[in-house]
Amino acid sequence: MPPIPSSKDKTLNGILVAVGTVLVLYLAILSIKALAEYGRVGLEPRPRDTFTIQGEGKVSAEPTLAEVDLGLYSEGRDVASVQQANAGKINSIIAALKQMGIADADMQTSNYTISPKFEYADGVQNVVGYIVSQNLKVKVRNLSNVGAVLSRAGELGANQVNGVRFTIDDPTDVRQRARTKAIEDAKRKAQELADAMGVRIVKIVTFSESTGGTEPPPVFFRGLEAAPVPTAVPDIQAGELDVQSNISVTFEIR
Repeated sequence: MPPIPSSKDKTLNGILVAVGTVLVLYLAILSIKALAEYGRVGLEPRPRDTFTIQGEGKVSAEPTLAEVDLGLYSEGRDVASVQQANAGKINSIIAALKQMGIADADMQTSNYTISPKFEYADGVQNVVGYIVSQNLKVKVRNLSNVGAVLSRAGELGANQVNGVRFTIDDPTDVRQRARTKAIEDAKRKAQELADAMGVRIVKIVTFSESTGGTEPPPVFFRGLEAAPVPTAVPDIQAGELDVQSNISVTFEIR
């Protein structure tokens, strides 16, 4: 008389049957899918017929932010006195900019150096003094104040302006509009090509994008000197910025 299977054996057999059933169903589904896609099981997948289109989109927008790089250098016989003179001027500039509505978060010291000043006599290098140089980067959000910022900084001792750069503080919306134009450009070109070839666009296979833009060249000033009377306010023009999106789209065709 054969042994009666235990409850443990019955449970194990049930699990094996269930796993086997799932595996058979999975293989059947794969076979049906392959048959529908390739005509019969065993054929190599049909290569996709594709073409790739480049799309371009450009949007012009007014800048919303100016970045000003102010510089101040001082010379003297000893380090301590030069540092003190330089600090007094830069602190006065910072205080004045705050009064003009520039926030603390929009001012940043970008450089501070102390270096000896040399003179040569009879082939010998001698230290005759010291130079303290400091740079202050300022973000001006009210573009109508850029000229006034430069003028006031010059009055208080700034003797270098290393550039005024205009940009867009949050370019998300402008970039999205440029991308939309690029996509529309690519779709139009793709449809024109498909019509000319007598084929039908099925779907997008790949998509890639690169963004960029052009901006007005930075404005440079050199040799500003502190003045006992107010200096002339320069007329600074912000112009427009071009934000561009370049995309590459590969379409499947039939």
